[in-house]
Amino acid sequence: MTGERLRLMAVHAHPDDESSKGAATTAMYAAHGVDVLVVTCTGGERGDVLNPSYGEVEGGIEGMRAVRTAEMAAAAEALGVRQHWLGFVDSGLPEGDPLPPLPEGCFALQPLEVASAPLVELVREFRPHVITTYDPSGGYPHPDHIMCHRVAYEAYHAAGDPERYRDRGEPWTPLKLYYNHGFSMKRMRAMHDALVAAGRESPFGDWIDSRQAREIPERTATTFVPVADFFPQRDAALRAHATQIDPDGFFFAIPREIELAQWPTEEYELAHSHVPTTTPEDDLFAGIARVVGA
Repeated sequence: MTGERLRLMAVHAHPDDESSKGAATTAMYAAHGVDVLVVTCTGGERGDVLNPSYGEVEGGIEGMRAVRTAEMAAAAEALGVRQHWLGFVDSGLPEGDPLPPLPEGCFALQPLEVASAPLVELVREFRPHVITTYDPSGGYPHPDHIMCHRVAYEAYHAAGDPERYRDRGEPWTPLKLYYNHGFSMKRMRAMHDALVAAGRESPFGDWIDSRQAREIPERTATTFVPVADFFPQRDAALRAHATQIDPDGFFFAIPREIELAQWPTEEYELAHSHVPTTTPEDDLFAGIARVVGA
């Protein structure tokens, strides 16, 4: 790989996920000369407006898609990355007991090979050395997040096999696959305790209790990327998703000085590697010859 520019592909379910999960990492690598491509599986068409100060989005699904497309472009610019739409339709987050069926034709209902084929083609075209995505639980039980994991996992393992997806370009084998750990209980507890110790109100108590009530297993992080210098880019990308992110809400509840002191890294789980490496790591490209921008 001598002289080859490194490439990172981050696969996400919806626009805004790239800004709330690993955003400072992608901004840091892009600033250091790595070619970073964010892949967004759906258009986020069925997302609700989560920012109470935003107002309503007119035009139904098409109107929301247009707004979120513009937000995604602004977020990608803030992070300094490229972005690609995989082209599937948001499945929505079903609510109720029993849960209603998912909408016909949505991302989560696609056959695995149908949903994976365009990502396999993109992997073979972009030729990433590292891919990041979600763990098998999706990070939380949104059907699109779970499907995103399945599709990224399939593409990572299939793209280098010349016998699979034969009509989708020349084979390419990514070297490492990582799962994002942005909302780990360990991180949330550290922030909660630091806020309480500083005499500040913590927004994380109910969130921690809800995760415990749902018995979501805590996975083990292997890779801790120091990215504190790129928190401003992450925050700018979050604010770009104005329909989804309340500037006075959850994502901005931690004073920056507390975050810098308590948790200046973003964490990942090394799910698979074709190169020898030793954990814990501090670099997604550990074990891969690093010649950037050559």
